[in-house]
Amino acid sequence: MAARAGKLTGDLAGKWRWRGGSRVAGAFASADRAAAAAGVDGWLMIIVVGLVGFGLVMVYSASEALGFLWFNDPNYFFAHQLIGAALGAVGLVVAARVDYHRLSRLARPAMLLMLVMLVVVLIPHVGSRHFGAQRWFQVGPLSVQPSAIAVGVAIVFFSRWLTDREGSVRTLRGVRDYVIVLAALVGLVLAERDFGSSIVIAATALILLALAGARKRHLLLILVGFGASSFALVALVAYRADRLAHFLNPCAAALGSGFQNCQALYAFGSGGIFGVGLGNSVQKYEWLPEAHTDFIFAIIGEELGLIGTVAVLGAFLFLAWRGVRASLRAPDRFGALLAGGITSWICMQAFINVMAVTGVIPTTGIPLPFISYGGTSLATTLVGMGILLNISAQGRRQGTTNRAHVDRWGGNWGTLDPGTGGRARASKRSA
Repeated sequence: MAARAGKLTGDLAGKWRWRGGSRVAGAFASADRAAAAAGVDGWLMIIVVGLVGFGLVMVYSASEALGFLWFNDPNYFFAHQLIGAALGAVGLVVAARVDYHRLSRLARPAMLLMLVMLVVVLIPHVGSRHFGAQRWFQVGPLSVQPSAIAVGVAIVFFSRWLTDREGSVRTLRGVRDYVIVLAALVGLVLAERDFGSSIVIAATALILLALAGARKRHLLLILVGFGASSFALVALVAYRADRLAHFLNPCAAALGSGFQNCQALYAFGSGGIFGVGLGNSVQKYEWLPEAHTDFIFAIIGEELGLIGTVAVLGAFLFLAWRGVRASLRAPDRFGALLAGGITSWICMQAFINVMAVTGVIPTTGIPLPFISYGGTSLATTLVGMGILLNISAQGRRQGTTNRAHVDRWGGNWGTLDPGTGGRARASKRSA
């Protein structure tokens, strides 16, 4: 795995060398910021490659029976996922090479294009409709889901927004304008009946606002409004309300709304500590709906047991640590917000998926990043990781004496000074 990761990152970081079993990144000869992948975080790259590779294996294992039944091809879903992984790998390399500051100039046109796509996909006979939801474009053999791309675009746009409006982020008017734009985006995603993506977008945007230094009372007000709106959206839609009513005891409605969650629990119970063995799942034979997409974590639990599920959770925790580290070491405010948003998006989506599959929260329809079947989602998250690698690389090149640092609540920015062992106090902005 490490050798494979080293090969993939060779184009990004140039020369690698081993010292004491740890990987140390070299630097590019060119000092051009546009090629700022020097010092790329090798550990972050390894964990991403590992998760993608593991995801391909699990998609094949979870979908071979369904592929044969539906398309007479057990490799059908695996082949499509492989295309998404290949496109995402290209996007990761490009994003890791191109200076992330260029995204600042693209933020507004990208958001405008995203809003247009979210509207167009709702037009009958233009967007594809599956299971009552209309949220896909059919491009040849591939399905493109704009709402999956919208999360990444929103992070770039709101990071630029909060950077440009640094002085107004602590005012009620500034927060109000931010929420209006967010509500427009989330409303279009909800119109496609993609409740899961809308939750991820809204929650990530709230985290970005907190990182930018918004007042606690404003954040609390938004959180209350967000919670009330979410409850109303669940209560007013019959199938969502049914899920909410049975999620604490899904097996009480084992032949109804609780069927999926109940079968997932059977999968975890069958797997035990060590699992039944890779490829030996019983639930994937149409017992567990969406076994290769939203509920693939249950197949991991069945085939690889508690050990496999803990390993997956550990990988996402490790990714979260490297992402937070990249955010704290980012060269500027935009980079710190962008890195924090990308890390929050991927890790929050992962743990929401895990909690939904294990019955801790109601089913949300959110895929497990890097692992669940879905080419658009996989490609988008890989591009996001490329941006994160670029930010991390530029932070390393800048050195410890010129790194932006986020005060989680105060929103103050300073620099790290290794001589003092901490962050120099930034001048407090007026309330």
